Amino acid sequence: MFRGGGGCCPPMDLMRSETMQLVQVIIPAESARLAVSNLGDLGLVQFKDLNADKSPFQRTYAAQIKRCGEMTRKMHFFKEQMSKAAILTSSTKFSGAPLEIDDLEIKLGEFETELIEVNTNNGKLQRTYNELVEYNVLLQKTGEFFYSAQRSATQQQSEIVADQFGDSSLESPLMEQEMVADPLKQVKLGFLSGLVPKQKAMAFERILFRATRGNMLLQQESVDEPVTDPQSGEKVVKNSFVIFYSGERAKSKIVKICDAFGANRYPFPEDLAKQLHTIQEVSGKVSELKATVEIGLAHRDSILKNIGSDFEQWNNMLKKEKAIYHTLNMFSIDVTKKCLVAEGWSPVFATSKVQDALHRATTDSNSQVASIFQILSTQESPPTYFQTNKFTSSFQGVVDAYGIAKYQEANPGLFTIVTFPFLFAVMFGDWGHGICLLLSALYLIIREKKLASQKLNDIVEIMFGGRYVILMMSLFSIYTGLIYNEFFSVPFELFGKSAYACRDPSCGDATTEGLLKVRQVYPFGVDPVWHGSRSELPFLNSLKMKMSILLGLTQMNLGIMLSFFNAKFFKNTINVWYQFVPRLIFLNSLFGYLSILIIIKWCTGSKADLYHVMIYMFLSPTDDIGENQLFPGQKIVQPLFLKKQHEQRHQGQHYTMLQATEESVTQLGGHHENSHLHDEFEFSEVFIHQLIHTIEFVLGAVSNTASYLRLWALSLAHSELSTVFYDKVLLLAWGYNNIIILVLGVTVFLFATIGVLLSMETLSAFLHALRLHWVEFQDKFYEGDGYKFEPFAFSSIIEEED
Repeated sequence: MFRGGGGCCPPMDLMRSETMQLVQVIIPAESARLAVSNLGDLGLVQFKDLNADKSPFQRTYAAQIKRCGEMTRKMHFFKEQMSKAAILTSSTKFSGAPLEIDDLEIKLGEFETELIEVNTNNGKLQRTYNELVEYNVLLQKTGEFFYSAQRSATQQQSEIVADQFGDSSLESPLMEQEMVADPLKQVKLGFLSGLVPKQKAMAFERILFRATRGNMLLQQESVDEPVTDPQSGEKVVKNSFVIFYSGERAKSKIVKICDAFGANRYPFPEDLAKQLHTIQEVSGKVSELKATVEIGLAHRDSILKNIGSDFEQWNNMLKKEKAIYHTLNMFSIDVTKKCLVAEGWSPVFATSKVQDALHRATTDSNSQVASIFQILSTQESPPTYFQTNKFTSSFQGVVDAYGIAKYQEANPGLFTIVTFPFLFAVMFGDWGHGICLLLSALYLIIREKKLASQKLNDIVEIMFGGRYVILMMSLFSIYTGLIYNEFFSVPFELFGKSAYACRDPSCGDATTEGLLKVRQVYPFGVDPVWHGSRSELPFLNSLKMKMSILLGLTQMNLGIMLSFFNAKFFKNTINVWYQFVPRLIFLNSLFGYLSILIIIKWCTGSKADLYHVMIYMFLSPTDDIGENQLFPGQKIVQPLFLKKQHEQRHQGQHYTMLQATEESVTQLGGHHENSHLHDEFEFSEVFIHQLIHTIEFVLGAVSNTASYLRLWALSLAHSELSTVFYDKVLLLAWGYNNIIILVLGVTVFLFATIGVLLSMETLSAFLHALRLHWVEFQDKFYEGDGYKFEPFAFSSIIEEED
């Protein structure tokens, strides 16, 4: 609320920041935790760190913070486990009695111990199960290989035996003869079997070949489906392999290579009967272990569900507890170590609420000594605090993005609620596009409770945060669109018939000179007859350009008037006479006069050239104006404006020369500045500083006025783009009388409208309106060098993400 400072303007919630006070609280040690907890629920005190010279480990409550950190670690562990098990936390409010922090610590420890034990057992069982599944796959694949190899060997042996009784034993190979002649000389080969990842199979084979110098036989076969690796627990595509070797030395090399490549080796019996028995035994164990693993996982899930039902409450409780001790560490302890002393900023209106919170803490803790609350006097600049709601907070955010208001200076956020969406709408004016923006804003507002509880991506989150800004922009766009008489660039006779009619049928494409005025002036906005005529562009150009200058001058004058309110509020008479008055006269002697000429020209229908009038007002102020004269005595008035402008332009420099006292400099800086921050008075610095500001304002008055012409430029661009998309896409496709071309044309029109006009043009107009407020408007009065009031509040701490 507006308070103090001379009553120069009516009370408004956002006009000036809340009146703040520096408070000191002396709290007995036994009730300190409860007192801080109550103040955190209240959220209206910003504490100062009185132990800034101490490290975190040297502070009083370092052990409690470490304890909270350990419990937070356990909560992160539970959250990770629930995420892996796809178990969601419950957002239902806790209905039972709240836990104490000691009970919560014990409970978290029990859950962690039980969960770690269950996970360890489940891990061992799962690893054993995965090994048995791999072993089962290997038995099947390797068994098929040995069966086919044995059948082939039996067939070959029978052929050799048959060849022994042939006619000529000299024709049989020497090896076969030797094998038949002396079976004792046959070499006994060993073998290893297992599974290796398929992506390593080629390298595995090459290394084996090189290590054994080719004295081995490798047989590989791809496994049909991926299997779970016992070591990593991930699904991996593997090959089964059998390696035949000779000698223990070759075996040791192969074993080392298998370990290096992550190949799991399993025993394989040579005897067929033992193979069948092993397959049956492994299959039975797989079934038993599968059931055991499922029971273990169900037990783990039940534990996690119990945790998940209270997870949010426990997490919030830990955040609060940690924040309480962090805040207590900012307090200083008296010499007796029985009381804590805290200092901080609080709004004046919250005094009774803070005292009530301290009293409740004393009562609830059964303390024999009450807390002491007292207000300190200080020259330090207080923080800036505006009470905003969900509607005004987004507009205040637009201002805060430029800079936080100095304590109790005029807040542009109040005026931004209207001026920002209005200037946006001047550039975006089309009531068809405005309706589209309105529908999107209403969707975000209607579903705001659901969307506020969801995790949104960056773009949607920005739009959701500014939903009320979009709402206001859409409403003003509909209003300006009705004034421009444009609905997707199409004019409508919504408020009556056009004031003009064609003189004859051939004038439909002519300028307005071919039209006759047959009715009263079109009651609201631009007459629809202008659209599509040859004079449309010159007429709308002239209208929007002059309108931009009028709107710009109005907003700049508003900024200068707010500088007057600031000077009156801070009782700074020097700024009124030597800053506000010169600025007001200079700006209005030049561009205020131009605005008056524009209004006179509109009212009288004069064809005077305003460019000529303004240029020769400076070059030849005493020459005859001729046909460019808009009112009687104009030739006399213009030199007077120039003289007054010259006098007031230089007046802003003289106060530093006449009032060269330290008192005046202190007054200029404002009565809220910290006394120890005042530098020694230097006349030259003050003079140069004010001279620079004078030159800056004189040059800025021209550039800022020209900057408002962006309203005309962007409005024209938006209108012309909309016309091009309508005429050259939609109407062109409609004229072909072909359904395919029509559908294609409508599709292109929709994508162009949404992508260009409703997305890019919206962003462009938003940024230009932002520039006009930050530079052209706020520069006239807004210092923005304050700091934000950030109270200790549980609501904001809980909303912060981990």
